[in-house]
Amino acid sequence: MGQNDLNLHENDEQKRAFTRAMLRDLEALELMLNRGMLESGVRRVGAEQEVALIDQSGSPAPIGETLLEELPADGYTTELGRFNLEVNLDPLAFSGTALREVENQITSSLKTLREVAGRHDAMVVLAGILPSLSKSDLVLDNLTDRPRYHALNEALTRMRRGPYELNISGIDELSIIHESIMVEACNTSFQVHFQVDPERFARWYNVAQVATAPVLAAAVNSPVLLGRRLWRESRIAVFQQSIDTRVSQSGMREFQPRVSFGNDWIRESVLEIFQEDIARFKPLFHEVPEEHPLKELEEGRIPKLQALCQHNGTVYRWNRACYGTTNGVPHLRIENRVLPSGPTPIDEVANAALWLGLLKGLYHTYEDITTEISFEAVHQNFLAAAREGLDSQLHWFDGETLPAGEMLREKIIPLARIGLESADIDPDDIDRYLGVIDNRVQKMQTGASWVLKALADPEFDHHRGPMLSRITADMASRQLDNTPVHEWTPFDDTTSLTDRRQVARVGQYMATDLFTVHENDVVDLVTNLMDWKHIRHIPVEDDAHALVGLVTHRDLLHHLRRLGRSESSDEEVRSVPVSSIMSRNPITVGPETSTIDAVNLLHEHDISCLPVVENGRLVGIVTEHDLLKIAAPMLERFLSNQSQTPD
Repeated sequence: MGQNDLNLHENDEQKRAFTRAMLRDLEALELMLNRGMLESGVRRVGAEQEVALIDQSGSPAPIGETLLEELPADGYTTELGRFNLEVNLDPLAFSGTALREVENQITSSLKTLREVAGRHDAMVVLAGILPSLSKSDLVLDNLTDRPRYHALNEALTRMRRGPYELNISGIDELSIIHESIMVEACNTSFQVHFQVDPERFARWYNVAQVATAPVLAAAVNSPVLLGRRLWRESRIAVFQQSIDTRVSQSGMREFQPRVSFGNDWIRESVLEIFQEDIARFKPLFHEVPEEHPLKELEEGRIPKLQALCQHNGTVYRWNRACYGTTNGVPHLRIENRVLPSGPTPIDEVANAALWLGLLKGLYHTYEDITTEISFEAVHQNFLAAAREGLDSQLHWFDGETLPAGEMLREKIIPLARIGLESADIDPDDIDRYLGVIDNRVQKMQTGASWVLKALADPEFDHHRGPMLSRITADMASRQLDNTPVHEWTPFDDTTSLTDRRQVARVGQYMATDLFTVHENDVVDLVTNLMDWKHIRHIPVEDDAHALVGLVTHRDLLHHLRRLGRSESSDEEVRSVPVSSIMSRNPITVGPETSTIDAVNLLHEHDISCLPVVENGRLVGIVTEHDLLKIAAPMLERFLSNQSQTPD
């Protein structure tokens, strides 16, 4: 997806030409493999660091393109969302102080990026998913304005033939419909590349698949999306669903998602992966390269295999096979796309060290790892680790099942140490990075668990928006000194409602866990709901969740007074329909309505609540009580400062 210019107006001949180009590339790669032309015996590592940008309140800051104008030309690039950027690190020989050098590259790049962001009153956050993201941040206006991103959105949407659906269940449940691929922009990763021998690619790749789950269990850092607590590493579910091009089928036919862990072991070579992906997935783009790879080989040049690489860039295996060149020499590498961004550079490099060391340890310990564990068990491990992190139960060799923490301490970390030692990694660095993992496991504190502990506060249910913004800003501050997450102290929520930027819009603090009634329900249900839930306002909605009215405590009192003057029986009083007492066409606001405008509406119309409506559907409610909670700490601070002013 590195191309900036992609043609959206493609005809059938161009599509056929691109398919022929892919097949020629595959033929050329097979020839290169048979002739031993790809680099072997060399181990290099590289990484891509994705980051999120926030304003001082903790909300996403869509200023990525603005920052790029002031950043060095090399090393920094765009991502799908305007509130994200990517930093590309230099590849290094995997030995000696390579891990330390990767960390130094990250910290140096982040220092430069933070300086530039600071000039725009913004901060940089390392998070698998930005906790403070709201659905209003995922509009197409926040899609980075590059042809390739617009082309990707159009191609995937056209292929899907309908809106995108996101359904994820964890502690909470998230079920939304979205009109674009912007949900993909929620994900922020730390992608690690490892160069392997082409003749032993299958063995390396299978080892990478086995190593994925235990490393992920220790690295989880994405527990929240759109205010909902989902998987410990929600990126896994989000990414698959956000660009899923499969159309719902009524029959028994199976269709594979473009994002996947894979279906089976690799038996012979990397060709199996590319063949499988060409066979299963239609190209999204059809830009036919001028290069003819077979002629390039005949004339003694190394082909770029542009068509094959372009297609490979739109099929998202969690462990992706990559072809590339270094100093004109072609090679193969495995790209680990599982690891999340953050919580800190040292945490990220510790995750990478665990994965790389485990690869080496498993590779040298087991001749054929596919005989030690089934692929189904490895795939189950991947999903369990994503859902539960260190709390998951993972399958291991000889039919053994262990808690993830126990497996990491007793089997994974020791194997990773053996692997890093075999790569001649500096002993102090081995102790440093594996020590981070060991301490994280001992304390059972990942980035995900730290966030979830912060959200265990009962206030979270009432003020999700401000709390998530404050947590996000707090994460950005804690990351500055590169203290690993297992040493982070608990989040202090005492200031969660005192920053005006965190309560500037209704959508940041509105209540979304609503109790509603239908207009045909009996009034007695309203009476009981108000009593049971200690609320004074109940929206009335139809079956499509469109707002049709509102019942307030005042409406109910008026109704009871009227009935008190009538001769109706108690049963008749209780059986009156809601439609007879509700206020029709209540004053409403949208999630983007400013708090000042909301306050003015309450005073102007002498009302005590505002239903929040988006696209015709009820999505929340704001009451005077909510505004009082926001105002109380600010008023306390104002009066406290006033009392200190001399007469």
